Amino acid sequence: MTSSTIFSGVSPISLPPAATGGNSPLTLRDMLFFLRMRWLWIAATTFAFLVLAGSYVLTAKPTFVANTQLVIVPQVSGSEAQRAFAEDAFIEGQLEIAKSSDVVGGTVTALGLDADPDFVDQTPSLQDRAKNWLMGASSEPDTASQEAAGPGPRGTQPQQQIEDGRIHDRAVATLLNMMGVRRIGSSTIIEISAAASTPQQAVDIADTLARQYIQKNIAMKANASRQYSEWLTRFVSEQQRGLAEAASALASFTSNPRDQFKLAELQSATDARRTLYENTLNQLTEAKQRITYPVSDATIVSRATLPLSKARPRSTLIIAFAAAVGLGVGFALALIRHAGDRRIVRPNQIADAGGLPFVTLLATSRTRNGHSARFLAAGTGSSTAAAYPVIPGMAELSATVVGLRRKRRVVIGIVAVNPGSGASTIACELAVLSSISGAQTLLIDAAAQKSSLSKSIAPHSSTGLVDVLDNGELIRTAALPLTPTLKFLPLGKVVAVSPAIRLSSRRTQLSFAELKKEFDAIFVDISAFSASPDANAIAPELDGVLVVTSHGHTSIDDTMHVIETLRNVGAEILGAIINHAPKRIES
Repeated sequence: MTSSTIFSGVSPISLPPAATGGNSPLTLRDMLFFLRMRWLWIAATTFAFLVLAGSYVLTAKPTFVANTQLVIVPQVSGSEAQRAFAEDAFIEGQLEIAKSSDVVGGTVTALGLDADPDFVDQTPSLQDRAKNWLMGASSEPDTASQEAAGPGPRGTQPQQQIEDGRIHDRAVATLLNMMGVRRIGSSTIIEISAAASTPQQAVDIADTLARQYIQKNIAMKANASRQYSEWLTRFVSEQQRGLAEAASALASFTSNPRDQFKLAELQSATDARRTLYENTLNQLTEAKQRITYPVSDATIVSRATLPLSKARPRSTLIIAFAAAVGLGVGFALALIRHAGDRRIVRPNQIADAGGLPFVTLLATSRTRNGHSARFLAAGTGSSTAAAYPVIPGMAELSATVVGLRRKRRVVIGIVAVNPGSGASTIACELAVLSSISGAQTLLIDAAAQKSSLSKSIAPHSSTGLVDVLDNGELIRTAALPLTPTLKFLPLGKVVAVSPAIRLSSRRTQLSFAELKKEFDAIFVDISAFSASPDANAIAPELDGVLVVTSHGHTSIDDTMHVIETLRNVGAEILGAIINHAPKRIES
């Protein structure tokens, strides 16, 4: 009566040996089973992320980026190493100048961006809110702190000018976030990029930023030259006074020379003063020329061109990222669902937990037309075995049951964990297959809660199991012959106590020992365990019990409760049946 095989709807599957401790290794078969069971979770989650990404791509305002390139000519001198270091420092400084508020503010004013809603809109987008939150900054302008600080330098200005200044500052801050300045490699070329909602606006902003940077560079050089010129003017005046004093001293001494050495010294001092004065005067002239004709250190080498495609949002990247994240999240949710799912979906769940000899998978039959049609098909001549429509997996289960009665006649009870698991149908199928094999078979309906067998096979029967318990002689008329080797004993009319409980008392006119003298196999349909206590009462009187579960509905905890309870009352659990298994689980 022991077996080491799990039967499925296609072929037997060997049970793994009992684990002595620890967890069994994860196999490729387990992973494929997980994917077959939870693919819908993964697909649904991925689809949801793709829908969100697609909605964002379709509704997000496109952004176009234009680039302008400038070459910078550093005015440095010294050794090669000194020049390289000075050039890097000079270019880094120019990058910061290009991003200065003067350059950006001049661009805002030149293009009128402080009147553009894209630059002065006070309502930040969701992306901006997320960026500001990650950077720890507030997405709203801090007007409260400005009002609390009291009137500042603008306190005397009209309110309209203050508001205009705030709008201008907001436009400058927005443009700073939408522009970029970088050095191309190790060269002296810098690139100014600008983003905008239209291609032409992006080109205009990039070119204007470059022009404003050049103007800023020229203004800075002119201002430096002006300051240098002012200093040289004062220095020339000082040198002029010194030269006049030296010339006067030399003239006075020459008119009355007494010491030739003193005369030579005064002559040398006068010449030095004159040379310094002339050099300073030349530098002053050059400085004034630089003020009048300033030259920038940067020159535009490539103006911005109209971008052919949008730069953001990057549709392909966003869709790919959403698909990857959706797959990851879906896989994680599927793992959590799979780990926390206590429903029975695999034979190993019951076999390992309950230590059962065998567990059988039964697929849902597509040829069920009622119990009466089955018995009619079963008695249609010599070709019955070939013509009878068998539930996928039932043939293997029947073969196992036949093996149980090779040495003795048996009484087997079929009990479901919960109603609706198909225990009555399975009992009917086993009885029919047993009779087809040539064994004298009796099918008993003891399901007092829901006598589906009696209603479908013998709905008009006047006597049944309830009557036979009071008068054993009625078995000859109450047991209806369905085929030459199969009889059916309907339930009858239950008044108070169910027949299963009465049979457990062993004080009835019917006993299984007497029935086994006439029949080779007896199958008893019992009410579901969760709906009636009949199983606990009658199970010890049977030679074995088959526990029926429903795939994907019955929990392993309820099943183990039934098995342990029946074992505690002395019942022998022959095995378990997982009914309603989908086709993909059979293999």
